[in-house]
Amino acid sequence: MKILSIQSAVAYGHAGNSAAVFPMQRIGVEVLPVYTVNFSNHTGYGAWRGPVMDPADVAAVITGVEERGAFGELDAVLSGYQGSEGIADVIIDAVARVKAANPNALYACDPVMGNAKSGCFVAPAIPDLLRDKVVPVADIITPNQFELGFLTGTEPDTIESTLASADLARAMGPRTVLVTSVERPDREEGTIEMMAIDDKGAWIVQTPFLPMKANGSGDVTAALFTSHYVRTGDAADALARTASSVFGLLEQTFAAESKELLLVEAQEHYANPRLEFEVRQVR
Repeated sequence: MKILSIQSAVAYGHAGNSAAVFPMQRIGVEVLPVYTVNFSNHTGYGAWRGPVMDPADVAAVITGVEERGAFGELDAVLSGYQGSEGIADVIIDAVARVKAANPNALYACDPVMGNAKSGCFVAPAIPDLLRDKVVPVADIITPNQFELGFLTGTEPDTIESTLASADLARAMGPRTVLVTSVERPDREEGTIEMMAIDDKGAWIVQTPFLPMKANGSGDVTAALFTSHYVRTGDAADALARTASSVFGLLEQTFAAESKELLLVEAQEHYANPRLEFEVRQVR
């Protein structure tokens, strides 16, 4: 399997492609990473150095990949943190060209814009660009609950309202939705959930909630779910494997009291997920 991954990169720690690439490689995916920013560290530190890549430079890298004849071999395009407003058009154009070369290729968009605790942390124009231009051309989207609410103009909190919001998102274009960081009022205390919805049904998985800030964990989640789903077309299986792998990564990071994900140390969780969490069909 080959995936073109268009995301941010950091030198210190793990976020964007610096979080997503290695887990995909560890499960056997050939990843072609393209960077939208090249920062010293993720922005959660409040200070960082390095450039936001000019959209023309990002497009040039993608064109160079195309000139090597790689587009016809790609199984998917994955995008995450976009950096600047002009990246949206670059991604949309790249997806169209990849699909022209391989009509079976899928596009997975992680619509990175923020979360319930921090609000939006991207450039002001990007959430609207994601909603109006990028998400409609995606096959798969992986929003957290906050991002799903923005995309659909809703406030999902229960299973029913999250399913309804996911259906609104699917009506925009993507057929598969992974909703992360699902926090419903009636869930078991000390837990957090993820839901996956596609044409075949909807499933939910519950894991323990770890009281930690885990920058980059959403990038790992999107990467692993996309990889498993593209490989099998089975949303429940992809959800089970992703939940197990990401929880293992977070549990190991939390136990070590590390500020950064122990991405390399936790690699066995990607290669051999324990599959310890029940995936329950809810529709």
